[in-house]
Amino acid sequence: MWEPYIKGYIAWLQLEKSLSENSVAAYIQDLEKLIAYLQLQQGSPGPAAIELWHLEQFLKWINDLGIAASSQARVISGLRSFFKYCVMEQICSQDPTQLLEAPKLKRHLPDTLSFEEIELLIAAIDLSRPEGQRNKAILETMYSCGLRVSELVNLKISNLFLDVGFIKVTGKGNKERLVPIGSDAIKFINIFRDTIRHKIAIKPAEEDFLFLNRRGSRLSRVMIFLIIKELAKNSGIKKNISPHTFRHSFATHLVEGGADLRAVQEMLGHESITTTEIYTHLNREFLRATLEQFHPAFHPK
Repeated sequence: MWEPYIKGYIAWLQLEKSLSENSVAAYIQDLEKLIAYLQLQQGSPGPAAIELWHLEQFLKWINDLGIAASSQARVISGLRSFFKYCVMEQICSQDPTQLLEAPKLKRHLPDTLSFEEIELLIAAIDLSRPEGQRNKAILETMYSCGLRVSELVNLKISNLFLDVGFIKVTGKGNKERLVPIGSDAIKFINIFRDTIRHKIAIKPAEEDFLFLNRRGSRLSRVMIFLIIKELAKNSGIKKNISPHTFRHSFATHLVEGGADLRAVQEMLGHESITTTEIYTHLNREFLRATLEQFHPAFHPK
């Protein structure tokens, strides 16, 4: 009953919203949770028959399953997107998600690394191994440019303009942006290309991707995660870090240094300035902690 609607929705997400394959899959997974719930009930109404109470009962069900509030909020966002599509295509006469309330979320301030901690991670790389030079180039690029992990693994040689200090990045929704790249990152990318990469037997259709594994294929996002986890362990850093921690650190250090928020937004590829503003909250916490630690007359409330 739902299959033709799902197919149409996928096409709409890809063509009208220009979402990546991963984003489309996430939206469909959220919708499939609702369909699974409806199939457990007596009867399984199609999209046109869904009312607010169906969705409220569904949210109660996923809450009882122990799904976190943040995940529930993401599911609601996915359902709102689907029913918006249904109204536009006249599958539904009204949107049942309009009065649906999302769980209240505490704004999460992401973990960041200090510059010294980033230096520790980079120093923990074993440069005697072939992948060492690659991993050093990866970490330098992540911190220099604030890339998402998906942007890093899909970075292409044809999009490197190192002579003028820029790289071209394809972000969410296949939107391209130019990002400045620092001299250290340029240096270690060139070392990797000149001493290691050219020795790899590269698989067909992978020739343009910068960072490759030993088998000649582009690195996976999971592989980047494992590399960073291993380096954190070896360098004695106890924080729960991931590839995204480098992106958070890049933005936080810029804001702490007084960078213009619009410039940070542009470099991060945030569609809305509101997303970037989380780093001003991080900066306020940094300032407050500094006052509490060093100012003799500062008494926090």
